[in-house]
Amino acid sequence: MLINKQLIGEVDGKSVYEYTLKNGNGIEISCLNYGCAITKMITPDNKGNYENIVLGFQDLAAYQDNPIYAGVVVGRIAGRIQDAQFTLDGKTYTLASNDGQNHLHGGLRGFHKVVWDVKTLDTEQEVVIEFSYTSLDGEEGYPGTLATKVTYTLNDQNEFMIHYYGQTDQETLFNPTNHTYFNLSGNVKQDISQHSLKINSSQFLELTQELMPTGKFIDVKDTVFDFRNGRKIKEGIDSSDSQNIIAGRGYDHPFVLDSHYNQEIVLHDEKSGRNLVVESDAVGVVLYTGNQIPTNLDIHGVKSRPYLGLCLETQGLPDSIHHPNFPSCILKKDQKFSTMTKYTFSVG
Repeated sequence: MLINKQLIGEVDGKSVYEYTLKNGNGIEISCLNYGCAITKMITPDNKGNYENIVLGFQDLAAYQDNPIYAGVVVGRIAGRIQDAQFTLDGKTYTLASNDGQNHLHGGLRGFHKVVWDVKTLDTEQEVVIEFSYTSLDGEEGYPGTLATKVTYTLNDQNEFMIHYYGQTDQETLFNPTNHTYFNLSGNVKQDISQHSLKINSSQFLELTQELMPTGKFIDVKDTVFDFRNGRKIKEGIDSSDSQNIIAGRGYDHPFVLDSHYNQEIVLHDEKSGRNLVVESDAVGVVLYTGNQIPTNLDIHGVKSRPYLGLCLETQGLPDSIHHPNFPSCILKKDQKFSTMTKYTFSVG
């Protein structure tokens, strides 16, 4: 097991490094201490070719721009907050309106726009990189000083784990996720429309035209949102369902997970043979199929376009602060927040 480190530039006077975690089977995961951005995941296909299976950029400047949040940890709150404000304990807090009139992915300078502190650990069993960052009271409009830690762990069982931790000195909101775009074809040879996806979920959240949850849970039965037995992404892209059309022809929806740590999410690409199993203790997962990816980005030498990758954002339900029927994302003073998502790579 091995960790390599390479200096790639500076942000705000702080050094930015790319770290590469390697296991004994040839799998490599590269990431930055800027935004905890996952830049590459190198895994084998059914012919033994090792290729990158995530969307990323070739230089630091592109990650500083990064309009699609490729690879980064987003927070304090993943997803949208209605009207960019919320009320806690009788006090209203105003956030940045960076998605129309709404707040998105932690704001203008969320977790994805800061340089994190780093510790590394390399043992015979696993390699670990620990990112830490303290978000001060009032940052991006959120109350409380929030001490945050994110760890990336790779082992020889071809498992990659992301742990999120947080503790605040004042009641606040906390619901982080990772925004990596997967494309199992390898080196973005094709888009993800032919990928097959299974999600053990019997309900998804209805969205408004602004992609905000209405508060209504919809049964997936007899819809293209039923992934319980697996289906191709293309079915949602081609669907005439109003929810697919609202999302920009595809998916940008939160699904409530019916099970945890039980292979509840499985992504498969038939041509490459690659499988990705995602397991988590999170309440749900937001499936985003890259419907709004612009066409002016350089994705590791490939011109960007819609459906070039898909996100599986394990998290609490978006905008839960405005929906009492959703599980809460309020973090109490001195309460310890912890959640974990595991990604397992295989070929079949």
